[in-house]
Amino acid sequence: MHGADDFKRKWGFCFVDGCPVTEKATQELLERIAFIRHTHYGGFWQFTSDLAIKDTAYTQLALPAHTDTTYFTDPVGLHSFHLLSHTGGEGGASLLVDGFMAAETLRAESPEAFDALCRIKIRWHASGNEGVNIMPDRSFPVLTLAEPQTGEEAKVSQVRWNNDDRAAIQADDPLQVAEFYAAARKWAEILRRPTCQYWQQLKPGRLLVNKDDFISRWKTLHFSKEQIMDSV
Repeated sequence: MHGADDFKRKWGFCFVDGCPVTEKATQELLERIAFIRHTHYGGFWQFTSDLAIKDTAYTQLALPAHTDTTYFTDPVGLHSFHLLSHTGGEGGASLLVDGFMAAETLRAESPEAFDALCRIKIRWHASGNEGVNIMPDRSFPVLTLAEPQTGEEAKVSQVRWNNDDRAAIQADDPLQVAEFYAAARKWAEILRRPTCQYWQQLKPGRLLVNKDDFISRWKTLHFSKEQIMDSV
């Protein structure tokens, strides 16, 4: 596990092979990595495409590029996925995208779009299920910059990008709305480039752990009822 932690810190994700294909063993392994954070979904849970919760992750829809829990003031740090069963279906591949590299590509190719996504703030939210209406304590931009070191350019410290969780744009004037959409279009184009993508088909026994504020995780899910993922 020590080697996996070093790999995750360097690359933003890692795979852990040899995990027993059970819910109990998966949870025990994750608790060796870190505590399990409880949210409105619970702590450790299983899901499949049955719309048990009104969320696109519970459907067979392909999900575009996104980070999770953009609607939390403090988004989740580590995510883990374990495909417990994959029978009678097609697809299910996961796509990892280095959000920091994409942000630096945007800064180099379109400084004005980069500036817009750092400056214009969004009211992210989660709603649709009874009793659930979650928003951060304040608005956040797509790209958050860290305090710059003396004489250095400010580095991106966090990426928030989930079009399904995006609420109103907090614009100071109407022109900023058009500015945001133009910047978002360029950002989305970069995320779709093959050079930014790493595809991996998960399989039972292989656990994926990714650092969500470093990796913009893409999922293409075409699950049958028998295909179950454990998520934390």
